[in-house]
Amino acid sequence: MATSHERVANLRQHPAGQPTSLWRNRDYLLFWSGQSLSDIGGAISELAYPLLVLSISHSPAAAGLVAALRALPGALFGLFGGVLVDRWDRRKVMLTCDALRALCLLSIPLAYALGHLSIAQLAVAAFVEGTLLTVFRLAKTATVPELITPSQLQTAVAQEEFVEGTTTLVGPALSGFLYTLGAILPFLTDGLSYLISLTTLALMRTPFQRTRTTKPHHMGAEIRAGLRWVWQQPFILTMTLMMGAGAFGLSGQALVIIILAERARATAVVIGLIVAVGGIGSILGSLLTTRLGRLLTVGQSILLSRWFFALSWALYALAPFPPILAAVEFGMGFMDPIEDIPYFSHRLKLIPEELRGRVISVCRLLPATLRPLGLALTGILIQRLGIFPTIWLTWVWLLAATVLVTVVPTVRRER
Repeated sequence: MATSHERVANLRQHPAGQPTSLWRNRDYLLFWSGQSLSDIGGAISELAYPLLVLSISHSPAAAGLVAALRALPGALFGLFGGVLVDRWDRRKVMLTCDALRALCLLSIPLAYALGHLSIAQLAVAAFVEGTLLTVFRLAKTATVPELITPSQLQTAVAQEEFVEGTTTLVGPALSGFLYTLGAILPFLTDGLSYLISLTTLALMRTPFQRTRTTKPHHMGAEIRAGLRWVWQQPFILTMTLMMGAGAFGLSGQALVIIILAERARATAVVIGLIVAVGGIGSILGSLLTTRLGRLLTVGQSILLSRWFFALSWALYALAPFPPILAAVEFGMGFMDPIEDIPYFSHRLKLIPEELRGRVISVCRLLPATLRPLGLALTGILIQRLGIFPTIWLTWVWLLAATVLVTVVPTVRRER
């Protein structure tokens, strides 16, 4: 007798055996639309955090610290989250995370209205939201292949990159506009986006994972299974190390742009537009990646993107003017899906379903660990050394990491 998962998978096929279009897949559309709006809401509050902290404290170090606390849970709880999303009902995990994230975000405008908002509360809210976001994203990534057919996976990843570009385009621009109208409006908007996500998830019928045939082991043993799988995959292991190095160097990008733009007397709206231009690049890059995939291997796509990131970073110091900042953002946004779409779809195809949450959490562990360190260090270096020495130190780091990954043949040869 077919399992419920198999029956749903059959419904995603035409009678002739051809996969149903993603645009005619009801549950995928509910999932995709709800998470797209939620991602835009997240981008709105993400830019508002440093803007609000800077307005209260006038301290780049404090802004970097709060941003780091939002990213830190990925390092602290990522591996445990991976086990949980492989053990538990992923739909219930996502619903719970969304409900708690909405309450967390809405506490900020409430405290602001009462006149009690502090840096300490913003730091706590950032940490709690980051914890819930870590678990939610693991469940989300592990769920996507269960909603579609294997042949549609790269298309789904491309659509996710398109959403990421749209998020980068709309989120920061809207954040700057809302922040100008009222400092708490970005957080109210993000809280509303979580409620929309809750609704779409509740309306879905497709199982978010397959029926488990084995009983859960000790959590430590399950974590080791994910670690062991990554360790035995040279390409995935090398990419995990490279993405960790990139996360450490690029994590302070938003703070660097804010500081440079403010030195050029740019308003919050202009800062939002600068970041938003990267979204235009990401949208175009996601639309062109399928064609480029016919010309480039997975390894070539990765190296092309990484060299662009490393070389273009120097422009922040050489020409720190809003139009140039926007041009760099556009270029980085364009190149990001050139790497992400072939790599992430390739990685998802390689990972066994029953290990998906754990392996993804392992792959994200190093970037999640180094990202908050990079954020905090960027803020401290800017405050102690100045913005331009910090930019040049970051450029040296990115360049060295890119040279190393180019020399190692594991990535270069991956097809």
